[in-house]
Parts: sequence; C-alpha cells; structure tokens
Amino acid sequence: MITDLNDRSREVFRRIVDSYLQTGDPVGSRTLSRQPGLDISAATIRNVMADLEDAGLLFSPHTSAGRLPTEIGLKLFVDGILEVGNLTREERQSIEGECKATGQSVEGILQNATQALSGLSHLTGLVVAPKSHAPLKHIEFVALSPGRALVVLVTENGVVENRIIEIPMTVLPSALVEATNYLSKRLVGRTLIDALDEIKAELTSHQAQLDALTSKVVEEGLAVWAGGASQSSLIVRGQANLLEDRDAAADLERIRALFEALETKESMARLIETTDTANGVQIFIGAENNLFGMSGCSLIVGPYRDTKERIIGTIGVIGPTRMNYARIIPMVDYTAKLVGRLIG
Repeated sequence: MITDLNDRSREVFRRIVDSYLQTGDPVGSRTLSRQPGLDISAATIRNVMADLEDAGLLFSPHTSAGRLPTEIGLKLFVDGILEVGNLTREERQSIEGECKATGQSVEGILQNATQALSGLSHLTGLVVAPKSHAPLKHIEFVALSPGRALVVLVTENGVVENRIIEIPMTVLPSALVEATNYLSKRLVGRTLIDALDEIKAELTSHQAQLDALTSKVVEEGLAVWAGGASQSSLIVRGQANLLEDRDAAADLERIRALFEALETKESMARLIETTDTANGVQIFIGAENNLFGMSGCSLIVGPYRDTKERIIGTIGVIGPTRMNYARIIPMVDYTAKLVGRLIG
C-alpha cells in the first residue's frame, strides 16, 4: 500500500510517523507545515492527512487533535519507508564482549546475548535456545528415588538438558546402568530424531535383549525426550523495561498479562518459531499477533543458524510499539548472526 501513495502523501506520512516515534504525541497540520523542507500549506496537509486516515494509516486520538499512525500504518512504515541505521563500533564491541566471554557454554552465550540486547536497547531481550538437532555426546540415567529417575543428555555443541521420568518402583540401579549403556551405543554421535525409530523397532520386536524393567526405563526415557525433541526453551531478560513510561493502570494491567504469557513461555515460543523459515529480521507490531495486541507491544526477532545454514533458534526484543526501529533492527540482526557464528 505504501507504493500506492504519491510523493506528497508519502512525505507527510513519513514525517507524522517519525514525529510519533520520537515524541509519542499527535501531529497536526499546522505543526507539519512549519517544518523545513515541506513546502505545503496547512490546508493541503489536512486533506492529505484525511486521505491517509481513510486509508487506515492514521487516526485521530481526540476530536480536533493531530494524527497518529495506526498499527497497520506503523507496520507499513517499518516495512516500506524506514531507513535502517548502522550500529556504532561501541555497540558492536559491547555485544561481542558479552557473547565472546571465555569459557562460556552455549546456554551462557545465549543468556549473555539476551542480556546484551536488553541492556543496549533498554527493552526486554529474549532468545529461543537451539532445538535438539545436534548429535548427542552423552546420555545417562540417574536414580533419584523409588519410582523416579533423572535423564541427562549432553549434545556435541555443549547443550545440557535434564528430564525427570517415572519408572517402576522395583527398578534396580543396575537396570539404569544397563539402560544407559544400551542407549549410549545407539545414540552417541547421532541425533535423537535419527535413532528414535530404530530403537523403538528393536524394543517392539524384543531384539534389544533387555529385561522387562530395563526396557521400561528406556521406553520412558525415549517418551519424555521424543515429546520434547522439537521443543525450544525460552530465555527472557529485562522484563522490567516493559514497565518504563507506563503510568496508566490499564497499561500496567496489559503488561501484567504479557508477563504471565512470558512466564508460561509456550505462546511466545510458538510465535517465535513462526520465523523458522525467515531469511532475516521479522517484526510483529501490536495486534498483528494475539500475544502483543493486548499489551501495546511489538516484537523484533532474528533467526540464527548453524554451520549448515539451518535455523536453530531466534533472538530478539519486546518493547512498546513506539520504539527506535531504525536502531533496534540492525542490533537484533547483528546479534543473531554473531550468536550463529559462536554456537553453530
């Protein structure tokens, strides 16, 4: 729709959105007519603003007030008019310094990257940790108490995950050792997804040469991991930044609802995973998605890839719809690419 605007309408629209992103205040025709470089009368600007309002790009918050961009207008501006800036050397060094800290595990790198984004942007940073695509380096069953055991998985890229499973009360420690040895022979060096069908077939046909209790331990371990193999974990940092400049009780109530969604993390992870096929930074503004529509927030996320150029996770920020998109978009893009190089 932006391409349908003539040069005059496009310039008026750009100036209104620029002013909104800087101040958050409505912009009137008289104010625009006094801006340098815009040689248009206030009457003509009012007509242009009325046309933009009819097109659904602007709205008037109060009678006889100036205009603000609608969420649709803001999205079209970001996609079609916004000129994205470049990070300063200091900003790049700050992100690199956080992410490249020596001795960092994959989880440490992701947490630091999220914290760096939150700190530099003054927004809420988030990252979806890599899915379980990496080959396994270690698997182990550890007894916790009668009827319960801990399954520990370590991937070759350094990710450690633990799950608690239910096992028969009569399982002996020797059965856990046997289950560990059985799966280690079939899983180490392979992904869980690659080996899952083969192991299930062995168990079904009783070719695994395991006793009934040990087979039960293996089955329970596979069941809990198969159910979560395609899931991603979510790290969120800087939630308090969402509360800045939020004085109205209604705003605070909406932000509180968003906090609850962040705590459950499932809705957020599903939303972010829609970027799995994205080529670059994705921007979700306001009501464009159900999660943020009620909170007046926007999401900017970028995917990061492994050495085979597969998308393995996503990193980004949540903030108010009125944020500095020109600065935040390259910040997210740079961080996503850096994380991909460090952990891919």
